[in-house]
Amino acid sequence: MTVGATKLNDLIEKTDFLSFEEQEILLDVLKRRHIEKRRAQIAANARKTLKEYKTGHAGKGSVRDLKKDLEND
Repeated sequence: MTVGATKLNDLIEKTDFLSFEEQEILLDVLKRRHIEKRRAQIAANARKTLKEYKTGHAGKGSVRDLKKDLEND
């Protein structure tokens, strides 16, 4: 078992000592944090893609164009 897995396992075991309500709150907080991190990732990816498009490093076209490009690689 890795260090990260051990820490995660320890954390999961510690949640057993929380009341049912506290576990529900913890789940809600974790879910909301996960959603916010994912939103930040999507926003960062969108900014990067827009920058690449504006500088000419990203192309545009139809699905057919994409298939042609992939077949030619």
